[in-house]
Amino acid sequence: MSRSGPPETILPAVDVAIMHALRQALATSVDSRRAAVASVVAKHPTCLHAWAALGRASTPGIDAYMAFRVGYHRGLDQLRGSGWRGSGFVRWQHESNHGFLECLEGLAVNARIIGEESEAVRCQQFLIQCDPRGRG
Repeated sequence: MSRSGPPETILPAVDVAIMHALRQALATSVDSRRAAVASVVAKHPTCLHAWAALGRASTPGIDAYMAFRVGYHRGLDQLRGSGWRGSGFVRWQHESNHGFLECLEGLAVNARIIGEESEAVRCQQFLIQCDPRGRG
């Protein structure tokens, strides 16, 4: 910890080509969107933005929970690889952090939907610890 408070971790930017592929997948019809996003995830399984998009494109409940949970755990790995040691800020203001934070938020919401209340509360608390200011 420094004099200015807990350390801040910023994940590396997502490759522009991957983001382009993800935007194209998200632009498909609602009926084919989940499959298109899943294809991007399959080609780029470390892309947290893609996991978050897959969660959003999934049916709320267990399907979305699974996508958000995988993205969350991949995000923890990336945070550790970026110097995070289990505490400190991961702020919304950095676009490169959005995939992780969206996975964490989606995990909280869908844990509650499937009845995992204690996990939902833990995830919500972690989200606040990552950035007390929220999406602002």
